[in-house]
Amino acid sequence: MREPRALADLPFAAYLEEHDGSGLRSGGDYNVVHFTDREFAEPAAGNARFSESALAGVRFTDGSLRRARFNDVWLHGVQVIGTDLAETGWLDAEVVNSAFAGVAMFEAGLSRVTFFGCKLVSVNLRGAALRDVSFVNSVLRDVDLTEAELTGVTFPGSTLEDLRFEGVRLERVDLRDAAELGIRDGFGSLRGATITLTQALDLAPAFAGTLGITVKDA
Repeated sequence: MREPRALADLPFAAYLEEHDGSGLRSGGDYNVVHFTDREFAEPAAGNARFSESALAGVRFTDGSLRRARFNDVWLHGVQVIGTDLAETGWLDAEVVNSAFAGVAMFEAGLSRVTFFGCKLVSVNLRGAALRDVSFVNSVLRDVDLTEAELTGVTFPGSTLEDLRFEGVRLERVDLRDAAELGIRDGFGSLRGATITLTQALDLAPAFAGTLGITVKDA
């Protein structure tokens, strides 16, 4: 398992220019920009594009970045609270020690994204597409993956609590290294996932209930 990179390790680090301090704008193009210790309250930056950029100590509160694009970006210590990130696109992104709470990310597309030591609480990923995404030593609590599509997704060392999997489509999803596997619903949709025998035994009552099997002691 690779470790998260430091800012200086990024291939575009030498070319980064500090953000000018202005607010984010709808359709804005932020290429090779370094955002440091900034707070964006109620941003209105739908369709904005962030590429080869770094965000450190940045806080987004409410507002909308719907349909924004994050390509080859590095986020460290970022907080996203109540912000609309629906239909956003994420490609080759690295998210480190960051928190997403009460965030709408339905129908978002994430490809080759890694979350290191992050916390996702009450995040709506309904209908999202996650491909080659890893959640490393992270916490996912009350995350809604209903009807999402997960391909090549792993959760090493992560704690999963109260996840919703109803109607999810899985391919090469590995749950074996999760520190805790807590699923609220959608047990019948776990086809395509790999779990350990211990996890299977823990989930056996839920699987039986999904199949309409009543389990009673003699």
